[in-house]
Amino acid sequence: MEEFVVLVNPEDEILGLMEKQQAHINGLLHRAFSVFLFNAKGEMLLQKRAQGKYHSPNQWTNAVCSHPRENETYLDGAKRRIKEELGIETELSEKFSFIYKADVGNGLWEHELDHVFVGHYEADFNLNPQEVEEVRFISMKDLDQEMIESPENFTEWFKIILEEYKHHF
Repeated sequence: MEEFVVLVNPEDEILGLMEKQQAHINGLLHRAFSVFLFNAKGEMLLQKRAQGKYHSPNQWTNAVCSHPRENETYLDGAKRRIKEELGIETELSEKFSFIYKADVGNGLWEHELDHVFVGHYEADFNLNPQEVEEVRFISMKDLDQEMIESPENFTEWFKIILEEYKHHF
């Protein structure tokens, strides 16, 4: 099934729809969301993208990042993708939104109006192997160290979103 993204201007006014991969080739601004999940120890959940993903395979990123569908709220899209990718449900709260553009290689760009959500989760996962290779919790200190030592192991957008997240908290 073809996936479409919602193209927007910087004020989040809808300009139209475009097939997801084409929007990433053209680097056009579109709606997106990112989810950060934490456990009781304050560790952040990372997911390793599945090997079959068309960009950034086998790289670590935040719990979930994706795009709301046409006529779907950012929150509803985030909850849908948590269920589809991680096989879980949890409460989320929106913390901030911002625009970024990242070169993700192979002529593809993430240019997104990104709404960032935060939640907590402690139980088991039912991972979708087409989306997620594995998950792990990590302390912020250890994450910072890993990103310094091996930045190539992390998605380009996660590096940007994590820095933006730190500015808000």
